[in-house]
Amino acid sequence: YKELDRATARFDQSNKIGEGGYGPVYKGTLRDGTAVAVKVLSLQSRQGAREFLSELITISDISHENLVKLYGCCVEGSHKILVYNYLENNSLAQTLLGSQQHSSIQFNWSTRVNICIGVAQGLAYLHDGVRPHVVHRDIKASNILLDQDLTPKISDFGLAKLLPSDVSHISTRVAGTLGYLAPEYAIRGQVTRKSDVYSFGVLLIEIVSGRCNTDTKLPYEDQILLEKV
Repeated sequence: YKELDRATARFDQSNKIGEGGYGPVYKGTLRDGTAVAVKVLSLQSRQGAREFLSELITISDISHENLVKLYGCCVEGSHKILVYNYLENNSLAQTLLGSQQHSSIQFNWSTRVNICIGVAQGLAYLHDGVRPHVVHRDIKASNILLDQDLTPKISDFGLAKLLPSDVSHISTRVAGTLGYLAPEYAIRGQVTRKSDVYSFGVLLIEIVSGRCNTDTKLPYEDQILLEKV
């Protein structure tokens, strides 16, 4: 913990790069100069020890160009922290869809296609490239991070479920993000790899259109993008 405390300048707000249901994420610099993203489980987090353990188990044994890379973790006292590679261009939610759009990033058609393909390749690896299969359960724009080359990386495995090869689906409590949930999952709590594919489809529409699926700032009849498709 002391090493991460030093790396983030005592978790200074100037190093804070994001916030999710899990808690805050800080940029840190290790002693060897490596830049990292330090994800801290907040004591007030909507997620808890189960999600922390799920993310650790899921991501620790897998590696792919389109998945975030776990460097290590810290469990010390009440502190639960995951350390990932730092990705320079934040998330799609921030850079393409959000109010904090980076004017220096040009999301031309070729770039958008490459991002879509990269996310698809990462999902295909989770669904078919590892045993047991991994269902992410929270594919959305804020969980797609971009490196300096705009290569997309799927992140945040706190809700992920492992799906044995001989099982078609599992039933579980519904969790995830409204607007991205597959109907069979939202209604019956049945998780399959198709649940992620549905969420990915919503994400594709967002990337192509350049707007969020749900935008409450628009007139009521225009707030839900999927209703226009």
